[in-house]
Amino acid sequence: MGAGLRALLVLTVVCGVLYPLAVTGVAQAAFPGRANGSEVSSQGKVVGSSLIGQRYDKGKDKQGNPVPDLKYFQPRPSAGLGSNRANGVNTQYDLQVSGASNLGATNTDLVKAVKERKQWVAETYGVPASKVPADAVTSSGSGLDPNISPAYARLQADRVAKENRLPADRVHRLVEEHTEGRTLGFMGEPRVNVLELNVALRDLVRGRGA
Repeated sequence: MGAGLRALLVLTVVCGVLYPLAVTGVAQAAFPGRANGSEVSSQGKVVGSSLIGQRYDKGKDKQGNPVPDLKYFQPRPSAGLGSNRANGVNTQYDLQVSGASNLGATNTDLVKAVKERKQWVAETYGVPASKVPADAVTSSGSGLDPNISPAYARLQADRVAKENRLPADRVHRLVEEHTEGRTLGFMGEPRVNVLELNVALRDLVRGRGA
């Protein structure tokens, strides 16, 4: 009994106290930004994480659906698993719910949703439906993707510039400045972090095209 209690005490101290403190200390010293959740700040306030997508809305319509604020670049849809707070799909980037819709490519509900999204994007940004990128109408596997393709960001740039009364070429340049290449040059696809882009856009609006 005594040996067992001593082993329990030693393992509790080593595994439950010393090891977590060591890992936390190394993480804070070597990767403080990542260790603290990859927070993004604006004017001294944390506005989100660069790892988690979020919506940019200006309220809701009469049916309770969110109305996108077109002054900001919009993220890709979030069609995660059923929300813990309400029935239906996760359209609000609910951090408690991460996942895909689990609908097959021939599922009628998915096909209908994609067509409706494509029509909205085409009409809102004044482009042919054939020019709408796939990530503008489909969600990611996690439902929380913080990035969009450069093509979708460029597609939104003219409307965002108009809504904010900024020169279109300056907003397009902002998109290029926030376009990241493939990881290590060959993994994944080029991408634009929507939160970081919108923070830079907000700063640009405050400076009025500076």
